[in-house]
Amino acid sequence: MERLSGLDASFLYLETPAQLLHVCGLIEVDGGTIDGGYTFAKLKKELAQRVRAMPGFRRKLQDSFLNLDHPVWVEDKHFDIDQHLHRIAVPAPGGPDEVAELCAHIAGQPLDRTRPLWEMWVIEGLGNGHIAVMSKMHHATVDGVSGANMMSQLCTLTPAAPPADEADLARNAGDAGTLGLAVDGMLSFAARPLKLLQMLPGTAAVLPKWISRSRHGRAMPAPFTAPRTSFNGTITGHREIAYTQVPLDDVKEVKNAFGCKLNDVVLAMCSGALRKYLDERNELPDTSLVAMVPVSVHGKSKRPGTNQVTGMFTTLRTDVDDPARRLAEISAHNLVAKEHKDALPAGLLQDAAQFAGPALFGAAMRAYASLRLAEHHPVIHNLVISNVPGPPVPLYFVGARIEAMYPLGPVFHGAGLNITVFSLDGELNIGLIGCRELTSTLWPLAQAMRDSLADLLSAARAGSDQSGTAPRRTPPAAQE
Repeated sequence: MERLSGLDASFLYLETPAQLLHVCGLIEVDGGTIDGGYTFAKLKKELAQRVRAMPGFRRKLQDSFLNLDHPVWVEDKHFDIDQHLHRIAVPAPGGPDEVAELCAHIAGQPLDRTRPLWEMWVIEGLGNGHIAVMSKMHHATVDGVSGANMMSQLCTLTPAAPPADEADLARNAGDAGTLGLAVDGMLSFAARPLKLLQMLPGTAAVLPKWISRSRHGRAMPAPFTAPRTSFNGTITGHREIAYTQVPLDDVKEVKNAFGCKLNDVVLAMCSGALRKYLDERNELPDTSLVAMVPVSVHGKSKRPGTNQVTGMFTTLRTDVDDPARRLAEISAHNLVAKEHKDALPAGLLQDAAQFAGPALFGAAMRAYASLRLAEHHPVIHNLVISNVPGPPVPLYFVGARIEAMYPLGPVFHGAGLNITVFSLDGELNIGLIGCRELTSTLWPLAQAMRDSLADLLSAARAGSDQSGTAPRRTPPAAQE
């Protein structure tokens, strides 16, 4: 049996009816590219065949009151694709507004924990032969990278899927009896004090290093230093969704012109959009917003579990009006934040979460939400911004060509907005999701993303035209 890591399990313990910790994705596909045309029955049959060769889609949670450790994954012996794949039609006229409203409702519903923790909704009625697929996977079973990997197993570079390997068909998530689960959990629980002693020296050294780096200007922003905005409060279970695409070549042109990283341009685009969005709501803070950027540690951390991730806090310089200067300062700061992040143990978050307990974490989160504590302490960070790289070529979802793939991450008490981008086939797909009561409509922010990139592109071209050479980013020393 495979036991959940502490970090994987913490996404179960911290979930409430308002703080739903699943990861969503909206795929728009051209049904006309399916051999013989689209029918729901055909798509369902193809999906069922592919899932048969993917144990990650067939595993479910198993736990017991006798189990002192985290739950385990076991094979769902009664797996039924009909419990996970659903069909629905979007109201007329079937445009982005109607699709987003429907997907927001789906995103606001919890997953059934007695079954494998995923579901898909096939959305018809878009017109032009297009259909959409809204997917939900619990964060306990995927992070950004592993979620993209699981979806990639359902996607191919050609309409026809390769035949499933017999070894894959034979693999399953295993099983666990109540006694075995209890004994193994007891042994693991008994070993926790030793694991804690082994972890303490490295963990205890983090705070002094952070303070030292802060004193010398070489640290990422500290938690609880972000300004407050309207989306930094107690969330509800209602969601609001918007999405857009921008040309990846435009993002790369800005990157090349300013000599920075592509992720710097993404953050600067988000920064400019947030600045405009908040200014139009008359709530732009005088100090910069702070984003939490998930960073994959796949291949760097030796810890078990699906979620191999840590976090980096970065300033968005929303207090800077000039797009070129804003990008330069974001780029310079990101070098410092990355250096700081790399100086911390890669498995720090996983180690700390290993001691999470369902009763304590669950009770604490319910009390935190009911007392609306997120509104009474300084803001930890303003929002989550995630950048997941995808393939530069077209993908096909169970035979249909993907026109767009919008990722939609979870939102949290205190940070009720999430922006996630995914690159695919020359486009940067931007998914926006927030708590409806805190963000209201997000379509103005989606439009501001395009406007912000246009401003950066103009700055890049203007700088190149005036100097004859591409403008360069401000080095960290100049920024300090």
